[in-house]
Amino acid sequence: MIETIIPEKNTIQEPSLIWRECLKTIKDNVTLMTYNTWFVPIKPIDIKNSILKVQLPSRFFWEWIDEHYNTLITKTIHEIIGPEAKLAYIITDTQTSEETDHIHDEKPAVKIKIIEDTKPKPEFETFLNPRYTFENFIKGEGNQLARAAAGAISDNPGGTSFNPLFVYGGVGLGKTHLIQAIGNKILQNFPDKKVIYLSADIFTIEFVEAIQTNTLNDFSLFYRKMDVLIIDDIQFLIGKEKTQDLFFQIFNTLHQSRKQIILSSDKPPKDLKGLDDRLISRFQWGLTADIQPPDLETRIAILKRKAEDYGMSVLGDILEYIATNITSNIRELEGCLIKLLANASLNSKEINLDLAKKTVKEIATDRKVNITIESITKVICDYFKIDENKIRDKTRKKEIVIARQIAMYLSKELTKSSLKTIGLHFGGRDHATVIHSCTTIETLKQSDGYYKDIIETLRNNIEISCS
Repeated sequence: MIETIIPEKNTIQEPSLIWRECLKTIKDNVTLMTYNTWFVPIKPIDIKNSILKVQLPSRFFWEWIDEHYNTLITKTIHEIIGPEAKLAYIITDTQTSEETDHIHDEKPAVKIKIIEDTKPKPEFETFLNPRYTFENFIKGEGNQLARAAAGAISDNPGGTSFNPLFVYGGVGLGKTHLIQAIGNKILQNFPDKKVIYLSADIFTIEFVEAIQTNTLNDFSLFYRKMDVLIIDDIQFLIGKEKTQDLFFQIFNTLHQSRKQIILSSDKPPKDLKGLDDRLISRFQWGLTADIQPPDLETRIAILKRKAEDYGMSVLGDILEYIATNITSNIRELEGCLIKLLANASLNSKEINLDLAKKTVKEIATDRKVNITIESITKVICDYFKIDENKIRDKTRKKEIVIARQIAMYLSKELTKSSLKTIGLHFGGRDHATVIHSCTTIETLKQSDGYYKDIIETLRNNIEISCS
């Protein structure tokens, strides 16, 4: 347990001193680059009734902090100020969204966002990302059918002919966004529905743990009670015969009970070689809809919507340049815009075509990149200053274990290698170990900004070294 730096609440009333203590803790939990980029520009303003007010330079800055470092900041102010503490963001930006509240006795242009979760806790975790909604999903020719079916299901889950809905397409085209948007909309329309989202990998891991703890009946019953079951990346069930058998039973129970099933994959059902024929047949019972790479107009619309969400104004020729040069991956398209906005916001630069060209050159991966497990291992070992032979050893030293787990995670993310192949490259470990490593790192990414930054840095280093 970390010792609280301020032993008695409000013993220090000077906001700058309190924030300085907060920064000491934050600095120990993020990279230096992250600290300088996202935390140094924050200016303490006032503290009253355990609410520390700090000023941010823009709404974009607030959105980024809120999404990526909310947990770290909340934990820190609780340690420094006390368990009742809250943080208020003051944004001196007239374009700030009206969904935040005005601060009393402040100028109307100033807004506030208090980090406080007041929503009632559900009986189980849905794992749905609230940011994935239909409102911020841009419709285009490439996703027209899938989007229309998703809307129909949201209004009548289990009551349409689109059951199951099987959405497939390449990486970064919006499959995860769309299927989670269905879940969020259903909960909005039908708050009492039991909706859960998870990847096939997580389903497999939970299945294995249920066997080990002799709780298989409870595991199966939990999913059979769902009103809406959303499984991402169903292709990861390939080769897992026992998991497929149980999923087949759960699928039948839900379908017969007119419960909604939503699946995603990188390929259509007929191309999922190694998957049980019974499952493939059932996946084709409802609607199979593909998502194609967006056309130029859709890509521009996506960028325009994203810029508006961040309250930033970007000229049309700049958006068109980005959309023209990043063509096949929506995730990369949005990432390029975010980096452009960050560069402009943090360095007080004008968003112009030259800055856009520089950003596209840094981030675009449409060019051919030959990433291998070996190249991933080399970059990670260089970063952590670990001998490449040691990362394959059976040692349980923490720094080597975490490096190996990150290497397995990025090998799965950046190559087409099977789990078995990845395991063989790291000392002959089995696929279950690889799955466990990937889950561990994914959990760290979501809960710890420090590891999220490290993994993104390593991903960039790998892509640069292999380009």
